[in-house]
Amino acid sequence: MFQKFLKLRVRAMNLPPLSQSFVLHFGEMGSRWGINRTVGQIYAVLFISAQPLTADEITDRLGVSRSNVSMGLKELSSWRLVRLSHQPGDRRDFYAAPEDVWAIFKTLAEERQRREVDPTLSMLRDALLEAPDSPEERHAQARMREMHDLIEQLTEWFAEVRKLSPSTLEKLMSLGSKATTLLQFTDKVRGLGGTAGSEEKAS
Repeated sequence: MFQKFLKLRVRAMNLPPLSQSFVLHFGEMGSRWGINRTVGQIYAVLFISAQPLTADEITDRLGVSRSNVSMGLKELSSWRLVRLSHQPGDRRDFYAAPEDVWAIFKTLAEERQRREVDPTLSMLRDALLEAPDSPEERHAQARMREMHDLIEQLTEWFAEVRKLSPSTLEKLMSLGSKATTLLQFTDKVRGLGGTAGSEEKAS
């Protein structure tokens, strides 16, 4: 029954096979990320489109209702993942996804931080200000402090990463395992420095 339903959805789409496969996959992934399946599909259509699309064009390509497309575009706008534009002599709204994939990644990360990480960090800060009145509460607060410190460290790291240009980010990502090797080498050098300092004091 489900396969029959899926086939009906596939037939409704007005997309070539390769594009259709990408759009369907993005819809499924979107539902796992906590967003509506149609929203994920709208974004996928805009991402692979060679030119901005109107809401009616998106509706035709996806085979969904116009109201679903309108709601999906509003949600994507709140995530800053679509750009609205107009064309001379045309009163319609045209939508496009940002072209720079690094800008898309940074926007997604910033929005997830604002919606998910920041509220959690705020709650943890409030919890750490409380005075625990039992061993169980002290243990719980200690665990919360560990989580708070880790999230805060990651947040500070991400704030520094956001300052990097796309070209610098690409170079950093291309280092791959080389970055790990460099960090391990740096730790060894620091360790040798500490050992040498201890030997000098001993002598």
